[in-house]
Amino acid sequence: MRIYFFGIEDWEKLHIERKLREVGIEGDIKFTKEPLNINNVDLYKDADIISVFIYSKVTKEVIDKMENLKLIVTRSAGYDHIDVSYATEKGIYVAYVPGYGNNTVAEYTFALILALSRKFKPMIDRTARGIFSREGLMGIDLLDKTIGIIGTGRIGCYVARLAHGFGMKILAYDRTKKEEIIEKYGVEYVGLEELLMRSDIVTIHLPYTKSTHYLINRFNIKLMKLNAMLINTSRGAVVEIDAVVEALKEGRLAGGVALDTFEAEEVLIEEEFLRRDDIPAVKLKKAMEAYYVLHEDNVIVSPHLAYYTKDASERILDIAVDEIKHFIREGKPVNIAQ
Repeated sequence: MRIYFFGIEDWEKLHIERKLREVGIEGDIKFTKEPLNINNVDLYKDADIISVFIYSKVTKEVIDKMENLKLIVTRSAGYDHIDVSYATEKGIYVAYVPGYGNNTVAEYTFALILALSRKFKPMIDRTARGIFSREGLMGIDLLDKTIGIIGTGRIGCYVARLAHGFGMKILAYDRTKKEEIIEKYGVEYVGLEELLMRSDIVTIHLPYTKSTHYLINRFNIKLMKLNAMLINTSRGAVVEIDAVVEALKEGRLAGGVALDTFEAEEVLIEEEFLRRDDIPAVKLKKAMEAYYVLHEDNVIVSPHLAYYTKDASERILDIAVDEIKHFIREGKPVNIAQ
């Protein structure tokens, strides 16, 4: 088996090699720091199994180049960077890594909420410049505030658990109601529009699909309270960045906006930007809109960090290797993307 890992840091290579030895997987195993895409696929087209991260673009054209390919394992919960339907059509399994960072992303979500509610960004900036005035730094309590959780999968449910601990009122929107969080944490399921109207804080925990594209957009964002807070640690295109910029310019979303992921985020992540000279104009426009919000005191933008802890990263790698092991020994992986 020729097994190639893309987007791998040095410490990840050591961890994966150790895990492969533990589970008894041998073969022609290669590691590269670069993501897989149409520009470099010819270097790796003999692969039987590949493992990628979100910056690899496994398109129809890439898949067609890899004639021996039998399994794609993405080291992420989302898989919109892979043409899953085409891979499946060609008899190639696509596996993903669910549940690696339920608490990890939920904890980061609350770190962002707390940072906005207590105005950490302007406070840190001022004190770094030797200014210790409290003017303009009055925050808010989370106790008795209403949080609206969009998406109650593993991460959303953990957010509900934390919100309950803070004494918050909890609304949720999802196609499927989770009875456990209704009973444990008093979660009230409502429609999306009602959630946006009633919530002091809106936090998003959905995968990116055609149906979730611009779920928060220039029309329904106007339903939110003027002093509401918006948090996105899911996928960038679930939120229309134009709508966020417009709302901020109009003085809405005064509670703050925290985006761990946003449209065209790869343009603003330096190492990704430096590797590419083919960025479409529309993506550059989105990036500049995101750049505008970077400088607002009530806006926090982070470079896709919500999942990024040592503990969660090691779980991701372990699960990815386990998916490869199951495919080799059982003929198919466990967590199959559809």
